[in-house]
Amino acid sequence: MRASRSIDERDEDALKELIAGELGRSRDRSLGLTTEVLAAADLTAQVSPLMSPLVWDLAHIGNYEELWLLRAAAGAEPMRPEIDTLYDAFEHPRAERPSLPILPPDEARSYIATVRAKVLDTLPSVRFDTADPLTSGGFVYGMVVQHEHMHDETMLATHQLRKGAPALLDPPAAPLQASGLRAPGEATAADEVLIEAGPFQMGTSDDPWAYDNERPVHLVDLPAYYIDAEPVSNAAYLAFMEAGGYDDPRWWDPAGWEWRTAGGKRAPAFWSREGGQWLRRRFGRTEPVPPGEPVQHVCWYEADAYARWVGKRLPTEAEWEKAARWDPDAERSRRYPWGDAYEEGRANLGQRTLRPSGTGSYASGASAYGVRRLIGDVWEWTSSDFHGYPGFRPFPYREYSEVFFGPDYKVLRGGSWATHPLAVRGSFRNWDYPIRRQIFSGFRCARGVRSAGEEGGA
Repeated sequence: MRASRSIDERDEDALKELIAGELGRSRDRSLGLTTEVLAAADLTAQVSPLMSPLVWDLAHIGNYEELWLLRAAAGAEPMRPEIDTLYDAFEHPRAERPSLPILPPDEARSYIATVRAKVLDTLPSVRFDTADPLTSGGFVYGMVVQHEHMHDETMLATHQLRKGAPALLDPPAAPLQASGLRAPGEATAADEVLIEAGPFQMGTSDDPWAYDNERPVHLVDLPAYYIDAEPVSNAAYLAFMEAGGYDDPRWWDPAGWEWRTAGGKRAPAFWSREGGQWLRRRFGRTEPVPPGEPVQHVCWYEADAYARWVGKRLPTEAEWEKAARWDPDAERSRRYPWGDAYEEGRANLGQRTLRPSGTGSYASGASAYGVRRLIGDVWEWTSSDFHGYPGFRPFPYREYSEVFFGPDYKVLRGGSWATHPLAVRGSFRNWDYPIRRQIFSGFRCARGVRSAGEEGGA
């Protein structure tokens, strides 16, 4: 999505043109992660019980599109109703999907292409009725585009879990952005920003493509706190490891200590130590761990333990969002840390590289407070459980958000290098189990302020 008028500023014809283009771009990405780079055997294989076979994701994308853009929005008759239950994510857990009679790769690709052709044929005749929340502002089309991009990120996690030769072309790492900041690897845990006490507007009520769990906007009053200016780096996390952080139960939540000891975990996922050097496996390539990149593939328990070890804590979801969106001078929240329109070059998003950027990159994407890289690079764990905001209403179906509310899931914010710009914004909320590590997750720390001018732990 380019830096032009925002979605809600476009007239209906221009919005439909945008939607058609974004549907095409999302599909190009999906095919580039599946049928264009892998043989049929790789597409039907399950690399982990945590993930679906890639061909399931591909056909699920098309089935979801048929359900919402043909049946719900255009009033079309079902194309293949007999496969609906096969691709219902709540009907069949990921571990059992390989045993289902799912569509083989050629048939899946043909099916999703037919769905897409019919969607583009019907798009001109669908009215974006402001009285219908499903079509107003093109919401349902934005929902489907974002859904496909989310599954593309899930597909990238599946690629990361694959063994064998690399299947994805590895673009060169993005150069350090000219910023006047320190070079990669030189940032320390002391780099933090004070967020002054006061209320801010959390969530959104006027973003036409926002999900139900981002709504409604509401006022949250926070005490002053400090938050890290950058995500925690590999170098900083390695210091925790070398200090015995994985061996000391003082730093761990009791459930996290049980998880660590039961699984023998001693490093982030995909790390290994050879000849005195830490290496990582990244999409089939083995390489030294780069010290200046944000640590990724750590679970919530690991993030929480590091934060305790360094004398801090994970930020609450509200603290993260205030640091990312609130403009204290204008007294309003922005859509992105830097402003209301997405602009290329301000964040590491969209799979342009297959890795996070180095410390000091994307300084132009800093928030009004000067906090950097809040969007892109790595999803950031927060301390908050996933719940609805005051006045939450499920829309357009309970299974997107509401069924996940509760203490079992922790909130992540900000997107990763694998997240498409259309599928993330400052109000966007992600969630997962605290043991998950295959996702592109990292974190930053926060701490409270005991009194004016006095520094202290949370």
